[in-house]
Amino acid sequence: MRMDMGNQHASITALHEIQRKVKDLEQSVAGFSGLQSDPEYRKLEKALTKQFFEIESIDTEGKGNIVQARKRAMEEVERLLKELEHNANHPCRLEIEKIFREAQCLVAQQIAPLYGGRRCIPEEFEEGIQNILMRLTQVKTEGKASLRKARYRTLTKVLAIQEILENCSKQQILALPLSTDAHPSVSKINTVMLEVNKARGSLIALLAGVNECETYRHLSCVLSGLIADLDALDVSGHVEVRNYRKEVVEEINNLLKYLDLEEEARFTSAYDLAKNQSIVKIEFIRKRSAEIKACILEKGHNISDIHVGTKSELQGLITQLDEVSVEKNPCIREARRRAVVEVQTVISYIDLKEALERRLGACNQTNPEHPSHATVWKVLGSLSDLQKEVLSFDGNRADKNYIRLEELLTNQLLALDAIDPQGDDRSKEARKQAVKFANNILSYLDMKTDEWEY
Repeated sequence: MRMDMGNQHASITALHEIQRKVKDLEQSVAGFSGLQSDPEYRKLEKALTKQFFEIESIDTEGKGNIVQARKRAMEEVERLLKELEHNANHPCRLEIEKIFREAQCLVAQQIAPLYGGRRCIPEEFEEGIQNILMRLTQVKTEGKASLRKARYRTLTKVLAIQEILENCSKQQILALPLSTDAHPSVSKINTVMLEVNKARGSLIALLAGVNECETYRHLSCVLSGLIADLDALDVSGHVEVRNYRKEVVEEINNLLKYLDLEEEARFTSAYDLAKNQSIVKIEFIRKRSAEIKACILEKGHNISDIHVGTKSELQGLITQLDEVSVEKNPCIREARRRAVVEVQTVISYIDLKEALERRLGACNQTNPEHPSHATVWKVLGSLSDLQKEVLSFDGNRADKNYIRLEELLTNQLLALDAIDPQGDDRSKEARKQAVKFANNILSYLDMKTDEWEY
C-alpha cells in the first residue's frame, strides 16, 4: 500500500517530482531522430543530465528505501541518456545521413547553374536523385520510431527538391508573359515573380540543408508577404493581367506547401506508414494473396483441383494494387511493387503447373519433339518443384535451406545454359523463357529474405 503523500519523506517526494519530469522527457528521447550535432540533442542531454545531478544531490539520510528509490531514478536517467546516444549514432541513422549528404552535394552543384538561367536539369542529376530515393527506401528502421521519423523526413525533403526542380524545368525561369505597357500592375507582378524565383532557390537550399542563413519561418513570411502585395493590386477589368497575377499566386502557394514538411514530420501519423491507408490496403491484399497461396500449395501436384476462379481472383488483386495511391512516397511505391511481385509469382506457379499437366496429357504428338525442347521442359519441371519450395520458404539468408534453394536454382540456370538449341527456334525461345523464369524465382527468393520494411 502506498504511503499517503502527506506522510511521505521529503526526499521521496522530491524524487517523485524529478521522476515526473524525467517521464516527460522520455517520449522526446524515444522520438529523437537527429544526430549528436543537432541542438535538440544537446537540449535533451542537458535536461537529462540536470535531472541526474538533482537526483544525486538528494539526501538519503542512510534510509534503505530512499537509497533504493534514488538508485532506480538514477538508473532510469542513465537509460534515457544511453537511448538518446544510441538513437543519434544508430548505424541506420548514420546511413540515412550519409545518403542525405550525397543529395546535398547534388543540390549544391545544381542550384547555381539552374538559377543562372539554364532550363534543363542534367540527366545525371535526375538519375542521382532517383538513386538516393531508392537507397533511402532500403534503409531498415527496425520498427524504431526514431529511425522511421528520420527516414520519412529525409525522403520528403529529397522528394520535395525533386518536384520543385522538375516543375522548374518545365517553364522558363523568370517568365514575364506580359509587357509593362499592358497595365501599371504588370511591373509590380514582374517584380514579385523575380522574388518568387529567388525564394524557390532559397527553399531548395533550405530543404537540402545547404543554406544556414534562411529559416522556414522567415521564408514563409516572405512568400506570404508577396501574396499580400499581389492581393493589393487593382486589376479589375483586365482579364489577362488578373490571370497573370493568379498564376504567380498559385506558384507561391505551391512553394508554401513545402514549408509544412517540418511540421508534418512531428506527427506520428506522417512517418508511421503502418497507419497509412495505402499501406493498410496493400497489407489487406497481401493477406488475401497469402491465403490463396497456402490453399494452392496444400493441393500438392494436382493443379486441376484449384478452383477455376482462383487465378482470376489473383489477377483481380493485381488490379486492386494498381489502383492503390502511392502518394509520391517511394516507400509506399516499393511496398506496392513487392506485393505485385508476390501475387505474380503465385500466378506464374499456377501457369507453369497447368502447362506441365497439359504437356503430360498430350501423349499423341503429331510432330516429333526436338530433343533440346524436351530438355528445356525437363528443367522447367524441376523449376516448378523448386518454386513451390521457394513459395513455402519462410526463413532468412542464414538458413541452410535458403543456401540450398539458391544453389539448386543456380544449377538449373547452368543446366539451361548448357542446352544447345541446335538451330531450333522453338527450343531457343523455350530456353530463353525458362532462363527468365528461373531468374524470377531467384529474385523472388532474394526479395523474401532482404528484410525490407516500410
